[in-house]
Amino acid sequence: MTALSLMLAAPLVAALLALGAPRRWFAEAVTLVGALVALGAALWTAADLIAAGSQSALGGWLYADALSGLTALVTAFIGAVAALYSIGYLRVDMRDQDTRRGPGLAHVRMYYALFNLFVLSMLAVPLSNSLGVLWIAIEATTLSSVFLVAFYGSAEALEAAWKYVIVGSVGIALALFGTVLTYYAGVSVLGTNFNLNWSVLATVAAHLNPSVMRLAFLFVLVGYGTKTGLAPMHTWLPDAHSEAPSPVSALLSGVLLSSALYAILRYFALAVPSLGRTYPATLLLLFGLLSLLVAALFILRQHDYKRLLAYSSIEHMGLIAIGVAFGGALGIYGALFQLINHSVTKALLFFASGQVLLKYETKQVAKVTGIVRLMPVTGVLLVIATLAITGAPPFGIFASELTILGAGFHAGQTLAALAVLALVATIFIAFAGHWNQMLFGRPTEGVAA
Repeated sequence: MTALSLMLAAPLVAALLALGAPRRWFAEAVTLVGALVALGAALWTAADLIAAGSQSALGGWLYADALSGLTALVTAFIGAVAALYSIGYLRVDMRDQDTRRGPGLAHVRMYYALFNLFVLSMLAVPLSNSLGVLWIAIEATTLSSVFLVAFYGSAEALEAAWKYVIVGSVGIALALFGTVLTYYAGVSVLGTNFNLNWSVLATVAAHLNPSVMRLAFLFVLVGYGTKTGLAPMHTWLPDAHSEAPSPVSALLSGVLLSSALYAILRYFALAVPSLGRTYPATLLLLFGLLSLLVAALFILRQHDYKRLLAYSSIEHMGLIAIGVAFGGALGIYGALFQLINHSVTKALLFFASGQVLLKYETKQVAKVTGIVRLMPVTGVLLVIATLAITGAPPFGIFASELTILGAGFHAGQTLAALAVLALVATIFIAFAGHWNQMLFGRPTEGVAA
């Protein structure tokens, strides 16, 4: 078995075993082992890619190069950490339920089975050679995660899940139309019998029908941009991130958004040779700037700290899109570095905010104060993560944002770069202000140390 197929087999087997788990500990164990095996396979794949440049498996259906290897490695790493965190989190969160048998155990089985399927679908996105299979994998991320968003069964959770399904389905339908148009653009070059494989299309990208590709990229950007959280298609994201269990929120923000962005980058690489950089880069820049603006406005007036983290994710997806739009070695490097930094830091923030939710039993910013005094370990981690996610030096996001800004000035996009700087500064002040209020000061009355 190759590393690529092992990476997908591990969470699939774990999901099947978790579904029939006789005890809670068994579902936890198989999920953690499956996640660690997938992480090991991702590291194996990365080592092979450094040596060989690209690899494929299963008759060419699975394919990995530097971009897909990086995305898969980030996915596997966050998945493994989220699997470990889920064990303690769910045990406290479900402490009032008897998880040895009956409805409590069924709830645990459902969580871990869907958790593994969610990780499987996100790993399948970067490893799919066919753009058609990539579309199926992104659709599968919705089907597997929507029940996790609705896990608690409250009215708010069900509303968030329905909103996620409806908005995501519209987006994925537009992406399907873009996929069909991409196939049509390649017919004149490859004939009618080619299988939409990225490895084939990339070799003839400069000869794809430009009129069709112009429309295809627009549909793909709007469609997959919905799952990425780019404004104005972002409306599902704050609700889903706020209502899902914290480990799932970490996966939604740290991995799912990056997986959908990966799909956009693949189509961007096909559109540029046939259309030139101006058209696709301009679209990415516009959506990126709008995402920063929306994030800044909502973060300024936000009262729910999990929604606050969700709008921060919208900001960072916009920054990555802007980095790609600025282009050049600096822009691409800054965008990918931003992707890694955001995934790791935002996962930490959602894990830590999950601890805060279990302790304070509220998501309201105004009702949470004195975290550092009551929860010193979590509080210190939140201070570090808050500084990191807002781009304070010497953390990685400071370096990646500085690189993206440098790429903008170097490309002659001075006004856009200045707009990015102003919006990022606004978000920094607003985001840090909210968390400063929560982290320090007199602890909330009635919450035990």
